[in-house]
Amino acid sequence: MNLKRFPRYPLTFGPTPIQPLKRLSAHLGGNVELYAKREDCNSGLAFGGNKTRKLEYLIPEALAQGADTLVSIGGIQSNQTRQVAAVAAHLGMKCVLVQENWVNYSDAVYDRVGNIELSRILGADVRLVPDGFDIGIRKSWEDALDSVRAAGGKPYAIPAGCSEHPLGGLGFVGFAEEVREQEAALGFKFDYIVVCSVTGSTQAGMIVGFAADGRAERVIGIDASAKPDATRAQITRIAENTAELVGLGRPISADDVVLDTRYGGPEYGLPSEGTLEAIRLCARTEGMLTDPVYEGKSMHGMIDKVRRGEFPPGSRVLYAHLGGAPALSAYSFIFRDG
Repeated sequence: MNLKRFPRYPLTFGPTPIQPLKRLSAHLGGNVELYAKREDCNSGLAFGGNKTRKLEYLIPEALAQGADTLVSIGGIQSNQTRQVAAVAAHLGMKCVLVQENWVNYSDAVYDRVGNIELSRILGADVRLVPDGFDIGIRKSWEDALDSVRAAGGKPYAIPAGCSEHPLGGLGFVGFAEEVREQEAALGFKFDYIVVCSVTGSTQAGMIVGFAADGRAERVIGIDASAKPDATRAQITRIAENTAELVGLGRPISADDVVLDTRYGGPEYGLPSEGTLEAIRLCARTEGMLTDPVYEGKSMHGMIDKVRRGEFPPGSRVLYAHLGGAPALSAYSFIFRDG
């Protein structure tokens, strides 16, 4: 498997730290050892997150094409668009962001705080569009690309979550390689890796990366889209494409794609009571912040799986913390009492 043949533009601090979640593990009975790999603080660019790792493999292509404007899309509180805005500012490029109404939530300041506030501070051209949630290619995004061309600019297209981009899975193949190096230093291997999935390329990259040492099915995706059939299909397709790109040497099978669909509800972007309990429990045992859209749901999934005994006693579980905490302020009414 060869990731090194793809150019990479450094946007992160380097390997992200792995920290033991000792108090959370003890609170849950101490039979399973929980750890977190902190993608949420992987960069100095507007708090970073999982998309910054992915963008390291897209930016060389944008620069090679002579692009002057990065064009991306997400919901109003998109972490993706905030990270694209930060990278554009860092590179001296323009940025156009399409922010669709993906979440059925209406806090009074939802479109003025959190991720979208940061994107505006970073200088992005933020365009609010009323269209609803969909992980596929969107007309509003294609219209934004056309508008940049019409104005004489050279856009570089970055789809939602980087996921539909041919190179979108490479960053998390690198994540798996990084984990292997860290495991060698730690003196043990993780039995399971828990990761949130919506647009699919994070889990897809991990599946390919961990397939190299026989652990593809140990990557446990926690669906947060509440449309798991579409998410599963997209993870599979991206993993197949990424495996071919890096020369994995074997096809991706249906068994490689593990997606737990119990924790995505009530719908995309809306937390369940379990999500909120997980956010508070993680915060109050570890000082680690997760959000209502993504990481709160994957944290809920991991906590519930421990409580149900779904990880064998003695398991070491690595939680991939993908970021997202800047969105918390958009849900301030929910957390008005903590």
